Amino acid sequence: MNYRISYKDGWTETGATRTEYFRTEHEALHRARELVESGVYHGVLVYDRDGAALAGVRLQLRLGASAVD
Repeated sequence: MNYRISYKDGWTETGATRTEYFRTEHEALHRARELVESGVYHGVLVYDRDGAALAGVRLQLRLGASAVD
């Protein structure tokens, strides 16, 4: 498994951190987008195959955000 996402389960500080693993970047980004669009998970981290977290504009572009979002 080359890609992973991590997120907190729920809104509370005591929520458990969940981690999911994916074979492709597309699968990981698709799942991250599902979590963000659900409105429940806002702190979703996506890690590439090197273990570096994708963040900021780079992540937004990969999730398909546009300049007007």
